[in-house]
Amino acid sequence: MPQDGNSNPDAGISQQPPLRSKQTPKPVKNDGGSNIAKVNKASSTGGDVQSQRLVKRYRVEVAASASSVLSTLTTFPLDSVKTRMQTYKYAGFLDCVRHTYQTEKLRGFFRGVTAPMASITLVRTVSFSIYQRSKNVYCDWVKNNFGFDVMAHVSAKGSYPNLWTVATFGAAGATAGSCITAIACPFELTKLSAQVSVLMADKKNCPRPESHAIAASYQNKGMLKTLRNIVKHRGFRGLYTGFNLHLLRDTLGTGTYFMTYESSKQLLTTFGGDGAHSNPLAVLVAGGLCGIVSWALIYPVDSAKSIYQRNSLMYSKGQKAEPVKIQFFQRNMYRGLGVSMGRSCAVNAVFFSSFEFLKKRIKAMDDE
Repeated sequence: MPQDGNSNPDAGISQQPPLRSKQTPKPVKNDGGSNIAKVNKASSTGGDVQSQRLVKRYRVEVAASASSVLSTLTTFPLDSVKTRMQTYKYAGFLDCVRHTYQTEKLRGFFRGVTAPMASITLVRTVSFSIYQRSKNVYCDWVKNNFGFDVMAHVSAKGSYPNLWTVATFGAAGATAGSCITAIACPFELTKLSAQVSVLMADKKNCPRPESHAIAASYQNKGMLKTLRNIVKHRGFRGLYTGFNLHLLRDTLGTGTYFMTYESSKQLLTTFGGDGAHSNPLAVLVAGGLCGIVSWALIYPVDSAKSIYQRNSLMYSKGQKAEPVKIQFFQRNMYRGLGVSMGRSCAVNAVFFSSFEFLKKRIKAMDDE
């Protein structure tokens, strides 16, 4: 029988499809908890990265806040002695320290510390933020109008301060100082009131018998109670007693402060032969120096402000204390200058060392 073309011998037989073996389905593993954990971990990681980026963006403000708390707390006793020597007569630094300890014990040196811990931290943070932005604006203006790149010059190895750098840093500092006065004035008045409250309450320090009751009302009060007491006796405008003198002091003082810091840091870095603009030793010395120079310049203004504010606290609303003249090179206007310069040197050496260190560490944070 001839074969057809089909070579399959079973082609004519109807075939059944092959039977598939029955397999037990594998149980589905529930990864719900694992997936949620992964989602939470990813979310947490994303949040951390976002936080790091935010901290890096505002590293100037973060570093200034933390450094301000540290420097204020460690040097506040010197500030307290300075204010007492400005507003009352003592034989000298040691006499003021001895009298304060005998009458008020250790607490007397830290009386009023709450106000500056809050105010100085806030003021310094805002001040540095305004300074940084003002400096960038003025640098751009100088570059666009005169073709001189201030920041490139300062960052160049072996460079020295010149008219453009000094003027730019001074103008940026003065801008910051004038802006922060509105924030600082009420807090500084509160601090002064707390520091000299015991001395004001002494009858022999009251110029008028009727002012003793007002002066005594400021004794042994915290920051908020002192603020309320000032408002009670002098109204809300009383919180800005001595504002004009405060504005003058902060504008001149802050301009000199930043101008001295930036210029001396640049000089010390160049003399040290270090290309790094934030050389730790240069920062330490420049920080101390800027405090000394700025206080030496504006100390009579600060003394006049302190005396006027002290006198005004002993008057009620509607009454005005006699204005206090700013007298340069008059011995009575420089009482406590040595203490103030020593304190300022210590404060700013600690502050800028911490500030530059934290700013550098924050900038180096990995946000990948």
